[in-house]
Amino acid sequence: MELTILGTSEATPTAERSQLAMLLTYKNENILVDCGEGTQRQFKIAKLNPLKITRVLVTHWHGDHVLGLPGLLQTLALNNYNRTLHVYGPKGTKKFFSLLLRTFVFREKIKAEIHEINKDEKIVETKDFYIEAFRMRHFTPCLAYRFVEKDKRRIKIDFIKKIGLKPGPLLGKLQDGKTILFKNKKISPKEATYTQKGSKIAFIIDTLYNEKCVKASRDVDLLVSEATFLESEHLDKAKERGHLTAKQAATIAKKSRAKKLLLTHLSQRYAKNPKVILEEAKKTFKNTELAEDFMKITL
Repeated sequence: MELTILGTSEATPTAERSQLAMLLTYKNENILVDCGEGTQRQFKIAKLNPLKITRVLVTHWHGDHVLGLPGLLQTLALNNYNRTLHVYGPKGTKKFFSLLLRTFVFREKIKAEIHEINKDEKIVETKDFYIEAFRMRHFTPCLAYRFVEKDKRRIKIDFIKKIGLKPGPLLGKLQDGKTILFKNKKISPKEATYTQKGSKIAFIIDTLYNEKCVKASRDVDLLVSEATFLESEHLDKAKERGHLTAKQAATIAKKSRAKKLLLTHLSQRYAKNPKVILEEAKKTFKNTELAEDFMKITL
C-alpha cells in the first residue's frame, strides 16, 4: 500500500504546494482522494498514470478540492480510459458532477458511476478491503474517509515444513480457517497459521473539530488530517472558516490512538515557515510529520 501526496495547500496554491490531492495505491486499486486544481500535472511530475485511477473520493465540493476534475476527466477520455470511474462524495455529488459535465465541452466522455453518501456508512467492500465514510462539520456537506485493509490469515512456514505439508488444497483450507486431517492427525488453523493485521488510513479534510473525527481515525496506521491554522494564533479564524488547527489534528490522533499523523491543507500564510504547524502539533502528538508535495508513504 502506497500513498502519494500530490497537493498540500489550502484554497490558494503556493509556489511549493499545489491544491489538495492524494493517491492511494493498493493492489489493482488507485484511489484518488480529492482533485484540486493542477492535479493531473502533479501526476505527470510524479510519473503516475491517471488511466490507472479506479475511484475518486471527494471530501466536499469546494473548488480547491475539485477544480482539477474537469481536466482529469478530459485527459481520461482523450486517452481511451476503458473502465468505469467510481466517484464518491457527500450530499449533492450527483448534481454537482452533472453540472460539471454540462459546464465544459467534452469531445469524448468516459463511463462514470456516481455514489452519493448521505450518512455514515461503509461505501466500498471487496475481499481485501473496505472504505467507510463519516459526515463532518463544514459549511457544505463534507466527508472523512477510512480505508481498512482486511486482516489476512498467514501460514506458519516453519510449522508446515516441520510436519511435511506441501502446497495444495489442504494448505488452502488452513488459510480459510478450517481444520484439516493430515497423516491421521488433526491440524487446526490456530497451530498452523497466524493473523496479519491489515493497514488502516484515515483522511480528515476540512471540518470543525468533532468526535466523529476520532471515530474515523480509530487505531489507524496513518491519519492524514488538515491543519489549516495554528491554534495559538488563529483559533477564531479556524472556527469561522470550518477548519482544524494543528493542535486539534494532533488531539484527534492522540485520542484515536493513531500510529502516525500527517498534516496537510496548509494555509498560505505559513508558506515561508510551515514548520510552525508541525511544532504546534508535535507538542500534543509526537509522531507527526508535515506533508510535502510528491511525498510517498508505504504501509
